[in-house]
Amino acid sequence: MPDHAFPEAPEEAQHRPERQALVCFAADAETEEALRTGLSDSIRQEAEFRRADIQRAIAALREMPTPWTLVVDVAGHPQPLAALEDLSQVVEPDVRVLVVGDREDVGFYRQLTRGLGVADYLYKPLTAAMVAEHFGPVVARRRFAAVPARGGRLLTVTGVRGGVGASTIAANLGWYLGAVAQRHTVVLDADLHRGIQALLLAAQAGPGLRNAIEHPDRVDELFVERAAMPAGDRLHLLAAEEPLAAPLAEAPGAAERLAAMLRRRYNFIVADAPFAPAGFGRALLDLAQHRILVLEPTLACLRDTLRLLQLEPGPGQAHRPLLVLNRAGRKGGLSSRQVAEALKLEPDITLPDLPKRLEEAATLGQPAASSGGPVREAIAALARAAGGVGAEAMPRRGWFRR
Repeated sequence: MPDHAFPEAPEEAQHRPERQALVCFAADAETEEALRTGLSDSIRQEAEFRRADIQRAIAALREMPTPWTLVVDVAGHPQPLAALEDLSQVVEPDVRVLVVGDREDVGFYRQLTRGLGVADYLYKPLTAAMVAEHFGPVVARRRFAAVPARGGRLLTVTGVRGGVGASTIAANLGWYLGAVAQRHTVVLDADLHRGIQALLLAAQAGPGLRNAIEHPDRVDELFVERAAMPAGDRLHLLAAEEPLAAPLAEAPGAAERLAAMLRRRYNFIVADAPFAPAGFGRALLDLAQHRILVLEPTLACLRDTLRLLQLEPGPGQAHRPLLVLNRAGRKGGLSSRQVAEALKLEPDITLPDLPKRLEEAATLGQPAASSGGPVREAIAALARAAGGVGAEAMPRRGWFRR
């Protein structure tokens, strides 16, 4: 490793009050906001965020003590590796460096992490979820605390109360990831008795999901292939319509086993998971990489949203749940400003009140996002925030699906 490399930083052995815990240099407002939000849960001390590219960051660091953790933005620089070598000459060798850029190639990533000793690298556009998942553990000094789940990404969509539209949003998100982003996607309906994903996606429910919950030892990749029903070229559905008088005999570890097998087959698992204090749905919430909470602009929804935000995150979750405000602007409801003031944070995604359009789509079994407009825009933003899939993204050539 060259002399200018950034090694793994040790724990602070002595008190150095002049060194800040974290300083972030971001070249644009969007990147700065993603860093602020994504690192909010990982910062144990006061952090400093500055608007500056790599050259201005180097100039600033010449005049200030080296922070313990440093985030720099090399996007747009014609020679980012040379710029980082210049950076290494003005900072102390025990600093942990995180880099943001605009290059996607693996070779560049390896040069940064293996050659320069950079702790991690993300390319733009950033999302708060990406920052929390990859940069957060480094900032919080828990980089190797847990081994992330291998394979696809599990997203849970949960209504804070019944009837807020969580199932509709889950169906549209699953459709977008499969049909538009072209990722291999499965929609998992965790309500085996009254779930409506089969109706929303015009697909068939089957007995496979119940068998997976009651007999997890039978679940393997072949089981998943046979149990998931097609709902599109890259979209499948795993759902059931069990008799209301037929309770489930859920076996221990059923959710973990099913999720592990689905992750091997699909890039995204979108689980329509109503909240329950225990059982299959709650296990999915704990296993998810990201929770999505759907609320309406009512006092009851605000109360339940605040309660659900207090749930302990699962081991694979590095960021707070995404909040989707549905039916914004509905007559008699709270304003978006009142919702944000009550929650003390802005909803991540806002969908306007479009009852006629959504009802027609549900009746026809066609996702409302398929016809464009504000629903499509909101679902695209949700896909990006939850999984890093850009708006109207297409598959990258040469990449294997996970």
